[in-house]
Amino acid sequence: MGVDVVVIDLIIAEIHKPCVQVLPSHRTAVSLPHLHPDWTYEMSQASSHQDLAPIRKDWVGVEFDWATFEMKADDMIAWAEACGETDQRFINAEHPDFQAHPGFTTHCMSGRVFPDNFPQIGGGFGIDGGKKVEVHAPIRAGDTLTATTTIADIFDKTGRSGTMIFIVQRMEFRNEDSELVSTVDWKMIKRAE
Repeated sequence: MGVDVVVIDLIIAEIHKPCVQVLPSHRTAVSLPHLHPDWTYEMSQASSHQDLAPIRKDWVGVEFDWATFEMKADDMIAWAEACGETDQRFINAEHPDFQAHPGFTTHCMSGRVFPDNFPQIGGGFGIDGGKKVEVHAPIRAGDTLTATTTIADIFDKTGRSGTMIFIVQRMEFRNEDSELVSTVDWKMIKRAE
């Protein structure tokens, strides 16, 4: 029995015998029951040599998801320690300036990757192209953050590996006082094929 390896946001999961279903037109759906019984991903098999300008015009700036996150001291400390942090502000809940590590909000994910009816761009699942974090104010234990997600940019780049499409999602986190505390830009990279 063969083993397929799927990389999902830096987590490697072994999947034995994934169920693949061919859909009409150009897509293939892959059910991943070993990760979660309801998870299904669609892979585009269509050529992506398309003009991104109309897609950018229609989708950049579209807000498509909202979520709330409770900031717990134990989670904040565990994250900072996993990052190798030694500054007491991030690993000691008794410190007078205790706050979340600057990268803490990168682990907060809402439920949706794309807006409803977002067009198929590029081929395959896409890979995580990294995250950029801006810290605007300290995040404190006990805060409830509300995050909104928008499509921040869509662009392509050509390099040694060919043309790649970058889809940038922006999550903005606000505390109970509506103060912007963190902005996370996440890049998904897909082969243009």
